[in-house]
Amino acid sequence: MSTSSKYPRRRAIKNIVLSSVTLGSLPALVVSADSRNKIDPHYIMKGNINHSVCRWCYGNIPLDEFCIAAKNIGISAIDLVGPKDWPTLQKYGLYSSMCNGAEINLTDGWNHTEFHPQLIKNYSEMIPMVAGAGYKQLICFSGSRRNLDNETGWKNCVDGLKQVIGIAEKHKVTLVMELLNSKVDHKDYQCDRTSWGVELAKRIGSENFKLLYDIYHMQIDEGDVIRTIRENHQYISHYHTGGVPGRREINDSQELYYPAIMRAIVDLGFKGYVAQEFIPTPKDAKGQIAALESGVRICDV
Repeated sequence: MSTSSKYPRRRAIKNIVLSSVTLGSLPALVVSADSRNKIDPHYIMKGNINHSVCRWCYGNIPLDEFCIAAKNIGISAIDLVGPKDWPTLQKYGLYSSMCNGAEINLTDGWNHTEFHPQLIKNYSEMIPMVAGAGYKQLICFSGSRRNLDNETGWKNCVDGLKQVIGIAEKHKVTLVMELLNSKVDHKDYQCDRTSWGVELAKRIGSENFKLLYDIYHMQIDEGDVIRTIRENHQYISHYHTGGVPGRREINDSQELYYPAIMRAIVDLGFKGYVAQEFIPTPKDAKGQIAALESGVRICDV
């Protein structure tokens, strides 16, 4: 802001805009307002965390309007966006911090060889697209066990991923396997412990294969979040947030203390992205964006 005299006017504009929000959208007037200003014009980002947000949690807000709101908060990237939406992110100067679109789904993954032909085709085609758009990370999943033991799961994942990891290395793209809990949300998912994912990373033996440490999921399945991160941070290239229980807001309504977790991540020298992936409680766009802003501020240590 150039002068303090502009604050009252800008706050008045913002109040008029937000009062007209209807379910599922933000007003078009937000676009004509000074979209460079953060929602809280007084807040200065500390710059220690690269903030992102998962698109799917705000699917009722049109992407253009969501990009504007995210940018105003101080978010620099959006997670889990595929090629068709990359131009929209680029229009607003937002980065695609965790690309998707090559996976089949969360259950049919690399741990079962019957899915390898389709996965190899998908990732062989998508990796160059990710690199061509200037992005660095592409998500992948182990898939459900379906009675597989750990050893067979590791072997099958290695056999499949090694057929595309060379392409990832050539294009400087990292394949990132997400850790998901198998207790509540993703029954039977195999990569449900940090130790399982780390062992897989060791067997693949490439800097272009890493883990997505979802703090919500790992609190449910193993807990001991900060120590686990400290002991395994070299295998982790991305983080997701979420309140436990329920994947709601990361405020004092849930059991994790995110400022301490974020400080531990910063202290380890992490330079990647932390993406908010909680499901906001409010049903209206105004409330959802306010919840997102609060989550970013909590993590901005």
